[in-house]
Amino acid sequence: MKDAILIGCGAIGRLLLARLRDDPAVRIAYLFERESRRLALQRELGTSVSVISDLDELPAPPACAIECAGHGAVSGVVVPLLERGVDTAVVSIGSLADEGLAERLEAAARRGRAQLTLVAGAIGGIDALASARLGGLDEVIYTGRKPPRGWRGTPAEDLVDLTSLAAPAVIFEGSAREAARLYPKNANVAATVALAGLGLDRTRVQLVADPGVERNHHRLEARGAFGTMEVSMAGLPLPDNPKTSSLAAYSALRAARDFGAAVRF
Repeated sequence: MKDAILIGCGAIGRLLLARLRDDPAVRIAYLFERESRRLALQRELGTSVSVISDLDELPAPPACAIECAGHGAVSGVVVPLLERGVDTAVVSIGSLADEGLAERLEAAARRGRAQLTLVAGAIGGIDALASARLGGLDEVIYTGRKPPRGWRGTPAEDLVDLTSLAAPAVIFEGSAREAARLYPKNANVAATVALAGLGLDRTRVQLVADPGVERNHHRLEARGAFGTMEVSMAGLPLPDNPKTSSLAAYSALRAARDFGAAVRF
């Protein structure tokens, strides 16, 4: 059995704690959380998991790690874990749009002889897109369509009246890097598509506020030497957290289980 450290205990982290509790191959032995939450979480989880807020508290590097804490943790926690030789899966892919972070992560993984896994999250077809890149891609387009309430608290509020929107409105068109900068809480899918394909600056992104939809819709289009592909998905949120995609959570669970799997897809 492999001991793992879970970084973050939000909606995805709690699903992983619950679903890996009796897993025969991977055990969440440590939970990394900010100091202000540490005591409450330790009381809640009991002695089965050690809650820490500093990597120096680890008695030894765990076999693997799963990050689902947000962008700040990728730089502050994932980089040093990779340098210590810990294979790590990252959910917060949008953070890699930050200047130089992708290069820092790769360098840390090389120094530690560790492997970094970028979790596909709420979009499908990433394996096909990454394969198509090897033959040559000409164009990759990602379109994200959400109900108006899904764009609250973003720059979209300055562009359209989200409370009275009567027809679909494009709230962003541009590169995946710019989309991640302006909409960091909605950037993971666009960044994942970009990193698997043409990169953050060459991947085209369109974001739409659509009062005619109830779910978050993702559409991936690609064209290249392999041919063409289109992937469309309409995701449901986790029942206990409407802001978190169910598929993103299950994608993280799959990545965690893959650390101890005899067979991987």
